[in-house]
Amino acid sequence: MKIVLAPDSFKESMTATEAVAAMSAGVQQVLPDAECIGVPMADGGEGTVDAVVDALHGQHIAAQVSGPLGATITARYGYIPLRQLAVIEMAAASGLELVPPDERDVLRASTFGVGQLISSALDRGAEEILIGLGGSATNDGGAGMLTALGASFVDADGATLEPGGAALRHLDRIDVSGLDPRLRDVRINVATDVTAPLLGPTGASAVFGPQKGATPADVQTLESALTQLASVTSATLGKASPQLPGNGAAGGLGFALVEFLGADSKPGVDEVAATVGLEQAVRGADWVFTGEGSVDAQTVMGKTPFGVAQAATRNGARVVIFAGRVAPDAYVLLEHGVERLVAITAEGTPIEQALREGAESLTRATAEVCRQITGS
Repeated sequence: MKIVLAPDSFKESMTATEAVAAMSAGVQQVLPDAECIGVPMADGGEGTVDAVVDALHGQHIAAQVSGPLGATITARYGYIPLRQLAVIEMAAASGLELVPPDERDVLRASTFGVGQLISSALDRGAEEILIGLGGSATNDGGAGMLTALGASFVDADGATLEPGGAALRHLDRIDVSGLDPRLRDVRINVATDVTAPLLGPTGASAVFGPQKGATPADVQTLESALTQLASVTSATLGKASPQLPGNGAAGGLGFALVEFLGADSKPGVDEVAATVGLEQAVRGADWVFTGEGSVDAQTVMGKTPFGVAQAATRNGARVVIFAGRVAPDAYVLLEHGVERLVAITAEGTPIEQALREGAESLTRATAEVCRQITGS
C-alpha cells in the first residue's frame, strides 16, 4: 500500500514536517510495510519556506533587511542549491507581525525588505524564485520592493518619494532603467490564496487595509495612491492590469511582481505543489493523508487540504483530512473527493492542551484511520 502524507502546518502546534513525522509514526504502528511518502505542504503563507526547504532538502539563509517601518531586522528565506531555487515569504521582511499593534502605520509601511531578500537570492545565483504573499503590514503596491531592486519613484518635481503607500498619491514618474539586470534571467512565481484585484471595493486597500490598522480615511488615501500607481505604471510600461485577480495581494505587492518583474501568479497551494512535486508523489498512491489546524467550508477556497485533495483525486487516490478542529460546515469537502474528515482532538479539550499534544494526537488519529481502512 502506498500512502502519501501531505499536510500543512498545524498552526502553533506542528510544522508541516513535524505533522508528516507524526502521521508517519501512526502509519508505521499499523502498516509497517506500507510505502510512506512525506510531502510537507503549504499554501504560500506562513510555513511555505519551511515546507519547501524540508521537501527539497534545502537550507535557510539569514539576511539583514529593512523591516516594514525601516528598522533593520534579520529575515530568513529558503534556498535549494541543486535547483538554484529561492523561496521567500514576504512576511519575513514586511509582515504585520513584525510591527507591534500600537506602532502599525499602513500609510508608511514598505516592502523594501522584500526587494532586499530578492537581491540576496540573486547574489546566491538563484534562477527561480518562489514568493509567498500573505500576512503583510504594507499597502505600497510593491513600490518599496522595486526601489530596493533599483527602480525610482519620483514626484512632479523630480524628488524621490518617501516610503509607503500614501506617498504614491504624488507619483509622477517611475524610472525602471536602474532595475537589477539579473531580474531578466530569473523566473519568479507568486503563491497567494488571495484573488483580490489592486483597486476597488474588493481590492487591496478596501479589504485588507483595515486589517492593517487603516481608518476609513486611510483607505481612501491608499485607494487614491494605488490608483495613481496603476496609471503611472500603464504610462511607464505601456500597459497595466490592476484588475487581475491576485494583484491586490500583500497590499498590491502582487501587482508589482506581475507587471514589472513578469511573475507568474497562481493559487498558493498550486504553486507550492508544483514546486515540491506533489502531483508526481501521489501517482499510484492508494491513500493521501493531509490536514491542518482547522478546516471549515472556507477550506475549499484554496487552502492546502483542498488543493492536496484535488491532486489526489485526479490520480485516483482516496483522501483523508485530519485537523485539530473540524467545523460543522467542513463536510462540504466530502462533495469534493474527500472520503473522511478526522478531528484529532476530542471536543472540549482546552486549546493549550490541544496545541501541546498535537503531534501525539495526530499519530493516534492516523493509526486509528489505518486500522479502519484495513479492517484490523
